[in-house]
Order: sequence, then structure tokens, then C-alpha cells
Amino acid sequence: MNILDTILQSQGGALVRQLAGTLGIDERSLQSVMGQVVPALARGIQRNAASQEGSSSLFDALARGNHQRYLERPESLADRETQLDGNAILGHIFGSKDVSRNVAGYAARETGVSTSVIKKLLPLLAPVVMGALSSRASSAGMLSGGGSSSSLGTLGSFLDFDNDGSVVDDVLNIARRFF
Repeated sequence: MNILDTILQSQGGALVRQLAGTLGIDERSLQSVMGQVVPALARGIQRNAASQEGSSSLFDALARGNHQRYLERPESLADRETQLDGNAILGHIFGSKDVSRNVAGYAARETGVSTSVIKKLLPLLAPVVMGALSSRASSAGMLSGGGSSSSLGTLGSFLDFDNDGSVVDDVLNIARRFF
């Protein structure tokens, strides 16, 4: 199961319902947007984790960030703290607000959901993605040793939707599932 499927199935769909309700859109539209946005977040995480420093930072965040709470308690997505945490995560993943805006613009063009809604979604979805990664890393026993290149490879396969070593092609393939 890849990261998007993990998020969509979290808590029997409660997370999707919570996000859709928070944003005031229907669940199908949200799933379509997530199909565009989650692969972009995954690419950013993979890019950042490609260096030793980035990999170490990722494993530290996964081990200490308590991000799993967003998957376990979807109602926490309505908390102001979640948005602050999400904005900080987006800063690490994308590096600039311009990249976030570009991701939102692209997803809006592809899905028909307004850019303003997607901009509200991004800081809510970033901690959820980290929660899914943290959950996967924890269940695989990767967080106890501080992470390694082999651990990163295992997480990379979670981010790489078709296990071809690249997440770029996965963006298009995931998007097609929702149209």
C-alpha cells in the first residue's frame, strides 16, 4: 500500500471526511485533489531526504514529531496547532511558498477545485503525510536506530507509488484514478 492509499483508508475514511468537512468540499473532490497533492509532497520529501543531512532530519522529525496523531485522531486537523505544524512542514518539504502556490495552482487546474481551497488543504495534509510516513517507519522498526540509507530506501518505496525508483511518473498515474 502506498502513502496515498494509507491516508485515504485512515480510520475507515474518517480523515477524508474530516478534511472535506473542514474545507467545505465533497469527499470525491478532496480525493481528486489529494491524488494531485500527495505525490508532490512525496517528491519533496524524497528530494530533501536524498542528502545525509536531509535523511537524518527526516528520521528525527518522524521519530519526535508525533505526527501519527493526525491519522489516529482526524478531529485534530481542525486545531490551529495543526495548521502551524503543517506550514512548518511545507517549508521544509518545498522550501518556499512559491512552490506551494505552484502545487496548489496545478492541482486546481487538474481538479477544478479552487486554488484557495487547496492552499487551505496543504498545511493540513502535510502533517498527515508525515503521520503516514511515521506510522510506516515505526511499524517497520526504522525509528529506533535513527534511520539509515536502507531505512530511507524502505520509506522511499512507500513514497514511490509504482516502485520504479522515481515518483515523478506516479503523479500522473495517481491522478488518473480519480477521473
